[in-house]
Amino acid sequence: MARPSIADARKLNDGEITAQIDATRRELFTLRFEQATRRLENPHRFQQARLKLAHLMTVQSERQREASAAPSAS
Repeated sequence: MARPSIADARKLNDGEITAQIDATRRELFTLRFEQATRRLENPHRFQQARLKLAHLMTVQSERQREASAAPSAS
């Protein structure tokens, strides 16, 4: 699996970003569960999932900041 790119996250709309954040958090939960039960086969998936989550949350917060700044500028 290739490293996630923030450019990919920027292409998503707000609803898709929220859905991806939820899915990534579920994936991290599953990975922690697999690690605790010693069934985790690819530990590098933790880093990929955390990086993807960080990208998604960054894009989401940027959009929220832009949305809150836009009405006050008008």
